[in-house]
Amino acid sequence: MTLHLFDTATRSVREFHPVRSGTASIYVCGATVQGVPHIGHIRGALNYDVLRRWLVHKGLDVLLVRNVTDIDDKILTKAADAGRPWWEWAATHERAFEQAYDQLGCLPPSINPRATGHVTQMVELMQRLIDQGHAYATEGDVYFSVKSFDGYGELSRQGLDDVQQGETPTRGKQDPRDFTLWKSAKPGEPSWPTPWGPGRPGWHLECSAMATTYLGREFDIHGGGIDLIFPHHENERAQSNAVGDPFARYWLHNAWVTMAGEKMAKSLGNTVSIPAMLERYRAPELRYYLVQPHYRSNVEYSDGAVSEAAQGYRRIETFLRRAAQSGEVTLGTLPDGFVNALDDDLATPQAFAVVHNTVRDGNAALDAGDTSKALEFAAAVRAMTDVLGLDPLSARWSEAGGSDTPTKEALARIVEGLLAERQRARAEKDFARADAARDRLSEAGIVVEDTPNGPQWTVKSD
Repeated sequence: MTLHLFDTATRSVREFHPVRSGTASIYVCGATVQGVPHIGHIRGALNYDVLRRWLVHKGLDVLLVRNVTDIDDKILTKAADAGRPWWEWAATHERAFEQAYDQLGCLPPSINPRATGHVTQMVELMQRLIDQGHAYATEGDVYFSVKSFDGYGELSRQGLDDVQQGETPTRGKQDPRDFTLWKSAKPGEPSWPTPWGPGRPGWHLECSAMATTYLGREFDIHGGGIDLIFPHHENERAQSNAVGDPFARYWLHNAWVTMAGEKMAKSLGNTVSIPAMLERYRAPELRYYLVQPHYRSNVEYSDGAVSEAAQGYRRIETFLRRAAQSGEVTLGTLPDGFVNALDDDLATPQAFAVVHNTVRDGNAALDAGDTSKALEFAAAVRAMTDVLGLDPLSARWSEAGGSDTPTKEALARIVEGLLAERQRARAEKDFARADAARDRLSEAGIVVEDTPNGPQWTVKSD
């Protein structure tokens, strides 16, 4: 089976064929660096990291561009509120995002261009649009004329009468549905010179300019969150196609991390930052939590769900370390079920099911004393988790958690033992013994939640 991906533009699963043989080109909308990254921000980067790893495994040379929006209304506002220069505020939070990507095992992009470094390319694109009648300048602003492009709304499945850009109304627009390419300079704000006067770029313009600069007029995959389909990606597609650039062949969109059914967002005050999460869980456990669900499915955040994911990773880790005591565990061959799952629009839930079934079989082989078979299963598990960026025996994760990793592993063994004791006591209807095990867990600051998959535990937060 060859790789198939769900293309938002056609609303269908399509077989992947790269523009250039042997190379896959991907543009991913990166962060607007206005604040500290939360798990909703990083989830998408991890999804595209798994895609990239899978394409590399399939023998393709991957060019991945992940941009940085370092000039934006929110950046300017937050920097001003903090009494800090806008460029320093942006650079500080760009470093925070890069650290979070690295901590959770994202491979570095081929390049991560900043919007402020590509104004020349933006000016050239605006000039092409104006020359071809798709854009107009007025009072120092430049706007894209939505009615000039026949295909407008096809990506987001909107008719022209339904379009609302969400922009502040201005007197210069010929049509309220038109969107801003360039904002004229305002007192105290940063600006760059253009033929139409000084100003700064609109959000949509920058990504079209940067994508084509590094990947060419036509490239394979444009990725981002589902909230970017409109207006951002619709407008990128319109301004690029309007000047004759084929632009992206496939549009991929990852779903949200939600809390109580709402998208996780700073504006809603319901975010969980990466630094805060890494105080409670190891980085590979958090990565497991964010990549195990299908990339097009929402991830509903809860402490219990993260704890359950952490224990799922520990089961894999425990098996591989146990197998490694019997011999060398190399990277083996990927099982067909795993390959078929990832080839089917990156079906990570099914891929992880193959991982855990193999772990189960491997543990059974170890229990039976069949070392050769156990090492074969372990090699397959390593190969699968390597593709997912989660190999517990890799140099990246073998010491995950730093110097306190042995302590965490010891705690895990103690807690699992107490949970097993509580379960045995319950089964024997010795409730006094079960209560004693429960009390010992509580005294140690362990919170236990009974789930359909068995008891799940986490360390009580202060």
